[in-house]
Amino acid sequence: MDKAREAALLALKPDAESSTPLYLQVANKLSNAIAGGLWQADEALPSERVLCEMLDISRVTARKSMDILFEQGLIVRRQGSGTYIAPRLVQPLSRLTSFSEEIRSRGFAPSSRWLSRETGIASQEEVLRLGLSPAATVARLKRLRMADDTVMAVETSTLPSLYIPEPTSIGDSLYAFLDGRGTPVTRALQHIKAVNASDEIAQLAGIAAGTAMLMITRIGYLDSGLPIELSYSYCRNDYYDFVAELRR
Repeated sequence: MDKAREAALLALKPDAESSTPLYLQVANKLSNAIAGGLWQADEALPSERVLCEMLDISRVTARKSMDILFEQGLIVRRQGSGTYIAPRLVQPLSRLTSFSEEIRSRGFAPSSRWLSRETGIASQEEVLRLGLSPAATVARLKRLRMADDTVMAVETSTLPSLYIPEPTSIGDSLYAFLDGRGTPVTRALQHIKAVNASDEIAQLAGIAAGTAMLMITRIGYLDSGLPIELSYSYCRNDYYDFVAELRR
């Protein structure tokens, strides 16, 4: 550990005279240090033993502090490896990019865990949102969106079968697949709102039922103006930030 980081870590020592429990003090100080960039995403945190020695706290205090950071989604635990800073996706709202592009641009490895890839008759909502005929068939995709094996979001997508005749042929990136077929999504409208995780979504995302999430409804369009994609993404709010630049 370099001297600058060692000094920064020593500064996180809790105040034994404070009425605030030591584990909360340590958790708050570590949280602020993470937000301030003391550690980068996917970087290992000091072990509990090191924290105990440097902050003069007990193993129980260190463990309770780390538990809070874990519950807040700030850290991830990897069995046999240690504790690491959780990836966090800061996504600008002014640029249309795929999940894979955003994750890769921030130094993580994007992947998808497919839950289902199938075709069926379009529902009434799908007919209306995608401008389809009532008897149209659609491809429905459901997957976990991941960064370095951490589940970031649960996503369902519906597209006309015309563009995806065989859903199982899609790899990790839907947009890369569409680009390869010459039918790229060039424009999209997104609606973001706060929701509470259902039992199913919570189990898939690895969070408690009822936890606040961000639900993104996206309609993607071809260059011709035809809608091609209807997706719903349930994003963990501890991993996602959305940024919009406003000018006057």
